[in-house]
Amino acid sequence: MAVVYILYSKQIDKYYIGSCLSLEQRLLEHKLKAFEDCFTTKANDWVVYLSIDKLEYAQARKIEGHIKQMKSRKYIENLNNYQELIDKLVSRFSS
Repeated sequence: MAVVYILYSKQIDKYYIGSCLSLEQRLLEHKLKAFEDCFTTKANDWVVYLSIDKLEYAQARKIEGHIKQMKSRKYIENLNNYQELIDKLVSRFSS
């Protein structure tokens, strides 16, 4: 099962959106800065702001792409505040 996750850094006041099969492993890679050119290397204080789990991998990638395409901080914050928005996304991008 896959996960869409949103990280937040207070240090740079930014969000990072990603998807993966293992959130625990991916967070470790972010913390260890395993990918030199990754946006998350810009800060050291990333925390999980939101995660949407129990998704099919293709579904997770589509949801990740949709959230990124919105390019909206307010949209991300609304996802965290209104579960029904997440439910609609999961339903919209189900196979």
